[in-house]
Amino acid sequence: MLSTITPAAGRLLISEPFMMDPNFKRSVILLAEHAEDGTLGYVLNHLSEYKLSDVLPDVNYSEMPIYIGGPVANNTLHFIHRCPDKIEGGVEVWDGIYWGGSFDRVKELLNNYQLNENEIRFFMGYSGWNPGQLDTEIEEDTWIVANKFNPEVLFMHDEQNLWREAVISLGQRYAHIANFPENPMLN
Repeated sequence: MLSTITPAAGRLLISEPFMMDPNFKRSVILLAEHAEDGTLGYVLNHLSEYKLSDVLPDVNYSEMPIYIGGPVANNTLHFIHRCPDKIEGGVEVWDGIYWGGSFDRVKELLNNYQLNENEIRFFMGYSGWNPGQLDTEIEEDTWIVANKFNPEVLFMHDEQNLWREAVISLGQRYAHIANFPENPMLN
């Protein structure tokens, strides 16, 4: 159960191979917060059709992709990064990975071309669960929780293979599901 993992933030959720919900189909989610009032995370491998210039036209370096963080509040912009020396105020959610921070500083760094796609990732919206909801979904085998992972996976630009690579990284017990077809009826 997720609630027994301390701290729960900074864990990856990997959807089971046959999840049909399009918001989470073959998803890898970084959990940023898990508390009594609920859980929040970001889908790492669902690329949106938008670039940063579409939502922040006043930013110079604006061709960065934006990912769909989840179905909640998809009119909001969020970010994770790995440069706390440049962006103050972020919360460390995993070894060297930070959630949020000074958005004014992010815009300043982008305008001066001092941030790149390997340091920061933007999300429209987020994934959220009510208290106990995610624990129930994990008990129902909807999600696999990865307590250990290579932080490089968070900044992979191969969205199509991220789910597969995350599953393989879980070890022998799960590796076989990485090759399951998306639709078992077509097998």
